[in-house]
Amino acid sequence: MERVESRPQAGQRTARGGRLTRRQAVGTLMGEAASSPLKRTMGVAQLTLLSVGATLGTGIFVVLGQAVPEAGPAIVVSFVLAGVTALFSALSYAELAGMIPGSGSSYSYAYATLGELVAWVCGWCLILEYGVSVAAVAVGWGQYVNELLDLAFGVTLPESLSAPPGLGGTLNIPAALIVVLAMVVLLRGAKESAVANTIMVGIKIAALVMFCAVAFTAFRAGNFHPLFPLGAAGMSAGAASLFFSYIGFDAASTAGEEARNPQRDLPRAIILSLVLVTALYVLVAVAALGAMPWKQFAGTEATLSEVLVRSVGGGSLWPILLSIGAVVATTSVVLTVQYGQIRILFAMARDGLVPPLFAKVNPRTGVPRANTVIVSAFIAVLAALVPLGSLADATSIGTLFAFMLVNLAVVILRRRSPGAPRSFRVPLSPVTPLLGVGFCVYMLFSLGSDTWIAFGVWMAAGLVIYGLYGIRHSRLNAPHEDPA
Repeated sequence: MERVESRPQAGQRTARGGRLTRRQAVGTLMGEAASSPLKRTMGVAQLTLLSVGATLGTGIFVVLGQAVPEAGPAIVVSFVLAGVTALFSALSYAELAGMIPGSGSSYSYAYATLGELVAWVCGWCLILEYGVSVAAVAVGWGQYVNELLDLAFGVTLPESLSAPPGLGGTLNIPAALIVVLAMVVLLRGAKESAVANTIMVGIKIAALVMFCAVAFTAFRAGNFHPLFPLGAAGMSAGAASLFFSYIGFDAASTAGEEARNPQRDLPRAIILSLVLVTALYVLVAVAALGAMPWKQFAGTEATLSEVLVRSVGGGSLWPILLSIGAVVATTSVVLTVQYGQIRILFAMARDGLVPPLFAKVNPRTGVPRANTVIVSAFIAVLAALVPLGSLADATSIGTLFAFMLVNLAVVILRRRSPGAPRSFRVPLSPVTPLLGVGFCVYMLFSLGSDTWIAFGVWMAAGLVIYGLYGIRHSRLNAPHEDPA
């Protein structure tokens, strides 16, 4: 087993620049995973459903309404483009998850290959990806709760209590409430959370299949002509927005220390979940566009429910059933992505880059309790105050950066540790992971300037925190090294 490079060797730099590039040894990461205090309770089925639960939700139920006006009927092609981008990264995740089955996901992979500073940047991107996406999904949950109340009882929550400041409200109470409810489930333990997620995933797949069956009864092929009314640029912009819909397939990689056979099951779960989700997305997009002309999608919130209302009538039972499925679906995403966020911080705290409180595990439940409460409180506040559109775009840019680093990590580890055991190998490496990098870069430059500015501010704040705390408390600091 490799040792962590915790002491400077002959000629090794101890200056700040050398400390920024120091790496965790792969063997050490594997050893930590093997001796983790977290409980190993998940098999391949639970891991696959964890990824599906984290992926299949607001992206198709809510964000579709924001993406269709950007691309028109070409949104179906946008889903495929976003799915191909995710597939290249999924293959890289599968190789690294089988090789380094820890809770840190791409943060740990970057630490083993690209050094501590890049690992921090990756971890900070993951905090943006997971934390902000939970808030975005919680906002979508509140929209579908309102839609369900309207369809079933003819009432809605007052706007002052169901919309954030700037959109006519004061606080989005439903969005904050679902985050708190997910926290309660997560505090009970990983096994209990997996059981709840399995039930909810079954319900939301049934809801989407039901939507397709009903929407196809109102299908009009003319709604797809012309296919590219806004050109290739519109299709690319739609794919960049829809990439939010694929965020979550990597959630299984954060469960590496709670999987019974991580080397075998993690790669399978990651790839299976992405294939299942992509097939459902394309099917739902075709059904939705066939039932309702693309120009009518502008301004819709509970999009799929509105498609059914306009195509089969508001008095039908189908929109009500779909809204129930959407509420369950978004609940599942909140639960599983919140789980992933907590495990990322657990790994970063174990490495000393964030306070050790985030790595403290309750011996009875096997859950990092303080971590769960703090993260949930932060996300609840975010969900109550920030609109959905801003949250979705910020999530996409953080995810694309993390995926780009995962693809690079595969190339580097193939050269640096060619003999290390791998339960899955990316085919046609390094071509496949480098294509993954290229697709991520292409999607990044399809995002708007406001998103880039917000991301720059987020990264600047992260680098300040790393400079003030992380670099001083890193576990890789030599005992005699002056952190100043």
